[in-house]
Amino acid sequence: MLDLPNISITGLTGMSGAGKSTAARIFASRGFTVIDCDIIARKTANDPCFLKELSQRFEENLLCEDGTLDRKKTAEVIFSDKEKNAKYFSVIFPYISYEIMEIIHTAEGELLLDAPTLFEAKMDMICKNIVSVIASEEICAKRISLRDNISEAQARARLSAQHNAYFFRHNSDFIIENNSENNWDELSSEIDKIIKAIRIG
Repeated sequence: MLDLPNISITGLTGMSGAGKSTAARIFASRGFTVIDCDIIARKTANDPCFLKELSQRFEENLLCEDGTLDRKKTAEVIFSDKEKNAKYFSVIFPYISYEIMEIIHTAEGELLLDAPTLFEAKMDMICKNIVSVIASEEICAKRISLRDNISEAQARARLSAQHNAYFFRHNSDFIIENNSENNWDELSSEIDKIIKAIRIG
């Protein structure tokens, strides 16, 4: 972990569809400042330098006619091929990491780095603690399908391109299993225990 004075950074990651966004809202309600890496990634996707580099690195044309990122086509390409998935993230991660560090260097107190690709971006190196939210693949696939209006087969393809529950169990300080629906109170109670452990150190 990098030494960043006056800052305590907790990384929040996990399986797609496991309920990480809900967990992030609970952390925020407990006083954590949340850095949402999805928002940063969406901002980065409009960066002309990123788009130029992406065009140079990919044979496929991932841009719309107006020069913006074709998000649907990009998702289809990178979630159907692990090598292209890795290539895409190798392009975008440096841009995202730069933005994150700019925010961190002006922050104080308890930060929550809400990052689906925390490990891939090597941002786990700046985290004092890592919390991962996991669920069964079946439940995650159903949630992704409903959330993104895609088939469960497409949702499973996305999951197969990401780390599985085993990986998160073996690379995290805290694990939250979220296989239930409408369980805000249960999830809140579990997170309160984690926060207490984090603050004790």
